[in-house]
Amino acid sequence: METNSDLRLTVDELIQTCRDGQEGFLTAAENIDDPEVKRVFHELSLQRAKFTGELQSVSHHLGESKPENNGSVAGAMHRSWIDLKAAVEGKDVHGILVECERGEDSAVGEYKKALELDLPANLREIILHQFTAIQFAYDRVRELRDEGVRW
Repeated sequence: METNSDLRLTVDELIQTCRDGQEGFLTAAENIDDPEVKRVFHELSLQRAKFTGELQSVSHHLGESKPENNGSVAGAMHRSWIDLKAAVEGKDVHGILVECERGEDSAVGEYKKALELDLPANLREIILHQFTAIQFAYDRVRELRDEGVRW
């Protein structure tokens, strides 16, 4: 079983991953004219906000008073959404979808890494549930990119 400190660090990293996704999807939604894609991105942003709250609750139970604010996470913030800004500025719909897919690929990787750990059953269940939803979102974003939804 992982130490309490290791568990807190893992949860805090997932919190940051979800926050990055929440902000990235919101930015993408605000810069896409297609109503279907806009709706999907708003839903995914809200989903990540919900996941963040669930993980913050877990972190509090693990004894973390300020989840996702410890030095190691703050110093290693995920940058998978960084290129979204360039795509948004150019109103490049395909580029926005590519960057959203890249962000989701990074999130899937973070969750896989967490699931490789020896986690308590209740935490594993939460992370596995979120991972399944994130994997589905990744597949949906990839489908949208591949379909070239009306552009």
